[in-house]
Amino acid sequence: MSTIQEKFDLSGRAAVVTGGAGLLGTEFCRTLAEAGAGVVVADLNAEAAEKTAEGLRQKGFKAVAAGVNVTDPASTAAMVEATLKAFGRLDVLVNSAAMDPKFDPQNQDKQGANAFETYPLESWSQALHVNLTGMFLCCQAAVKPMLAQNSGSIINICSTYGLVGPDQRIYERPGQPKSFKPVYYSVTKSGVMGFTRYLATYYAGKPIRVNALTPGGVYNNHDETFTANYSARTVIGRMAHRDEMNGALLFLASDASSYMTGSNVVVDGGWTAW
Repeated sequence: MSTIQEKFDLSGRAAVVTGGAGLLGTEFCRTLAEAGAGVVVADLNAEAAEKTAEGLRQKGFKAVAAGVNVTDPASTAAMVEATLKAFGRLDVLVNSAAMDPKFDPQNQDKQGANAFETYPLESWSQALHVNLTGMFLCCQAAVKPMLAQNSGSIINICSTYGLVGPDQRIYERPGQPKSFKPVYYSVTKSGVMGFTRYLATYYAGKPIRVNALTPGGVYNNHDETFTANYSARTVIGRMAHRDEMNGALLFLASDASSYMTGSNVVVDGGWTAW
């Protein structure tokens, strides 16, 4: 029997976080590093990935950066090879890279053209390619060393909108054209859950666990109207702080969740409870 501290300890293990330079990705990288893992910060923006990795190294953690295009099988294979070169193994894969239409101040005004009736086929296809095919390719590359070393934990980042339909009312702003969470987001995040269960059961009897983490909305300097609308829809009455997914992420990555696979951990402030 191990102690609870030992169950959460990732010393000697290696983790890859795609979308590792993003809002939650940076938190996931820091969490895994603090738990003792060597971390590969993987992101389409290689410069941002290196900046995140350097920040971790300056704090005494083990981290390297990898530029990756998750839709390119050669790129995802190179990401895994870089991990093996840096740390000699791959224990944890966090699939956080995704197209996600934001409603923070930098992106709020870009979401007015997301009406379903006129949504562009090109945008739909691109989102499916990134959010689902990208996850498929990352997992396909990562499971090979996991099978060889006889262990591995995969965590696919879902969304409340993969579980329930979007409440489009929260995106309304007085005196402005309607904005919408676009159709692809719910569809691809629902697909994440199906993919998670498929992969978990595919590896039945093998020591590879596959689970999902479903975050609620994370505050990122949203305007007062959006923040109030979102907060009123949650049981707890506010948006999440950016570090409030970290405990669940570490739980799924570590031996603390050793009897879990094909599951989904929801951290949404009660959004889906009513």
